This record gives sequence, C-alpha cells and structure tokens, in this order.
Amino acid sequence: MEYVLSNAAVARSFTDYLASTCGVTEPDAWRIEVDGIASGYNALDVPAVALILLLTLCLCYSTKESSMLNMVLTAFHLLFFAFIIVAGFWNGSASNLVRPDGLMPYGARGVLDGAAVVYFSYIGYDSASTMAEEIRDPARALPVGIAGSVLVVSALYCLMSLALCVMLPYNEIAETAPFSSAFREKAGWKWASGIVGAGASIGIVASLLVAMMGQARYLCVIARARLVPAWLAKVHPSTGTPMNATIFLGLCTASIALFTELQIVFEMISIGTLLAFYLVANALIYNRYAKLGTTRPLHVLLFLLLLTLSSIGFSLSRRIDGQWRWGMALFGAISVAVITTFHCTARQDIAGPSPEWTVPLMPWPAAASVFLNVFLMTTLKLRSFQRFGIWSLVITIFYVCYGVHSTYTAAENEAVNAMIHHANVDIS
Repeated sequence: MEYVLSNAAVARSFTDYLASTCGVTEPDAWRIEVDGIASGYNALDVPAVALILLLTLCLCYSTKESSMLNMVLTAFHLLFFAFIIVAGFWNGSASNLVRPDGLMPYGARGVLDGAAVVYFSYIGYDSASTMAEEIRDPARALPVGIAGSVLVVSALYCLMSLALCVMLPYNEIAETAPFSSAFREKAGWKWASGIVGAGASIGIVASLLVAMMGQARYLCVIARARLVPAWLAKVHPSTGTPMNATIFLGLCTASIALFTELQIVFEMISIGTLLAFYLVANALIYNRYAKLGTTRPLHVLLFLLLLTLSSIGFSLSRRIDGQWRWGMALFGAISVAVITTFHCTARQDIAGPSPEWTVPLMPWPAAASVFLNVFLMTTLKLRSFQRFGIWSLVITIFYVCYGVHSTYTAAENEAVNAMIHHANVDIS
C-alpha cells in the first residue's frame, strides 16, 4: 500500500514541477476539474497517469535497460541537488530562518506534526532487499548499503530544506513546486526556476522508476506465497520481468494519482509507514531475543506490550491540556525503566551459529523506534486513522477469505508433490 500511494503522490508532484518548468504558476493548471466528485478527488491529473503508464511499459520491457536509464537520471539528479544547495545558500540570507516568527514558528509541536507527515520520504530503502539474490555477500552488503543510503539521503534532505528556508521565509514558500517558486521569487534568478523544475522532474522520474521496480517484486514474492492470486508471480519468459505484477500495480498507482490530492495521499502513506516500521521494530526485538536468543517468548511479548502502552501514554499526554508535562515525564520515565529492565534481565546469547551481522546496542535502537513510531502516529489527524481503518478492514477480509485458504492449499499441494517425488525416486 505504501509503495502504491507514495508513487501516486510523487507522480502528482511531477505535474507541478513540469508545469513550473514551462512557466505555469497556477497549481492546478494542468489538472482537469470535474464537478460532481467529492472535493480532494475531483482534480484529474492526466500527466501523472501518463508518466506512470510510460514507466510501467519500460519496466515490463526489461530490467537491465530500466536500471541503465535510472543510473543516467540519477546522475543528472545529483547535479541538480548540488546546484540547488549551492545556489540556495549563495543567494539566501540566514535572517530568513528566523523571519517572521522565529526558528520554530509553530513550536516543537509543529516540528513533530511535520515529521509525521514527511515520514513517507523514507519509504523505499528496504526495496534493496529484493535484490539480495543478485549481489555478493548480501548478509553484510545489504545492511551497510541501506544504512548508508539512509544517512546520505537524510543529509541531502536537510541541506535541501535548509537551502529553501534560507532563500525565503517559511510563510512565502509555495505549497506546489516550492524550489522552482523560490528561485522565481528571487530577483535575478528567474532563469534558474526552469532549470530547477526540469531537474526535479528528472529526479521524480528516477525515483518513480526504482520504486515501481521494487513494488512489483514485492508483490511477486507475496504471490509466490499464495497470499494473492498466483498469476501475479508469473515472470515473462522473454523479458524476465514480473509483467503481471508490474502492470497490475501500475494501473493501481495510476488510478490513485488520477483522482487523489497530495495531502490525502500524504496522510494515508504516513500512518501506513509508521505502523509498518512499528511492527518491524517489534519483530526485530522478538526475533533477536525469542527466536535467535534464549529468552522466553512471554517475557519478550510482555516487554513489547509495556513499551507500547507507555509510549501511547506519553504520546497522549502531549495532547492533553493542563498538567501534560507531568504525564509526559511520568510515561517517559516508565518507558526508559521498562527498556532498562528488559536490557538487564533478557539473555542476549544467541542459540546456534551467530549471524554475520546484527543490530548493535539492542534493544535500545529497536525500542526507540517503537516509541517514536507510536509518538508520531498520535500526531496525525483522526481522518487518517479512519481511512486507514477502512483499508485495513478490506485487506483483512481479503486475507481471511482468500489468503489463508490459498496458502494452506498451496502447502498441501507442495507436500503431496514432495511425497510423489520421493516415491518415484524409491521406485527408480
């Protein structure tokens, strides 16, 4: 879900930057307003759909050619990153960081609310794991590559954001195509607006290409497990690509990009991503201590429950007026005490051979991830939880009605085939 929604959001932003490249400043100038459709879904984005369908065709044709195209686009994208950062700091003023209402005009709450919304920017790094069969020493190369890319891209995010805020005060930054608009507003730099718009458009194409490649392979693996229809796992004999999965997800992404406004998509992505990262952090702790280690599963599950409850208490205390600081201090101290107690009492010795690479300083990194994900989820709007609840209900019904029975049948068939194979070997 996160991949489809994030790709739809990125495709809609492509329309904004492409329009800015052509000198169009009206936000919805290249979108078609349709009466009779609910607000937020009535601005049809045809350029975004065209881009998604074009990239879908490229990915269906060949992975090798798509990867080469991505390398070329990424090289140009890095050059534009460098241009924006250098030009932004050169042409900006540090005073814009504190005008008009100080460094944090909405306070710490505004920073946290913004962090929860832009959290979806960190989707996609895990897609590198889908290439594990094609790299050397994946047990070590994948963690190093994923962690390294997160650090590098986070630094670029910060530099790009800082350059934008140095160029213009926060209340003058446009909501659509902000970098192009920032250069357009600066005297003598209007010529750079088109260049920035073109660079952003190229970067969007590159990021979409990689994300759409990864999402198709995820669905292919899920289909092999029979959680979704098996025809989605079929690989085309000529191109060697998961064509069915690529086309299906391309059509889903195009449908969402056609109708749904960016803000709605952002909120849906953020809550889904936060929940996914929360579950991964819990699974990491359980796998490390209960599966690989020798700690009793009940001990680990009790720790995860207490950590989640204390995180929820801390997060909700922030939203209560009055003595909220005391509640935050209390639940924060409880969270630290729970983690410390588990760290001191849980056995960290590994049962069996030691893995080549493990997360250091456990359980603190994973526990901090659980705490932060719960905290950021509580900053989202109620409507986000309602939309996500409906989507989760639909997926759960599909899993119960189809996925459970399909996987059970597939396991039975594999067992029967294995018995037949062994019988044939014994006869021969």
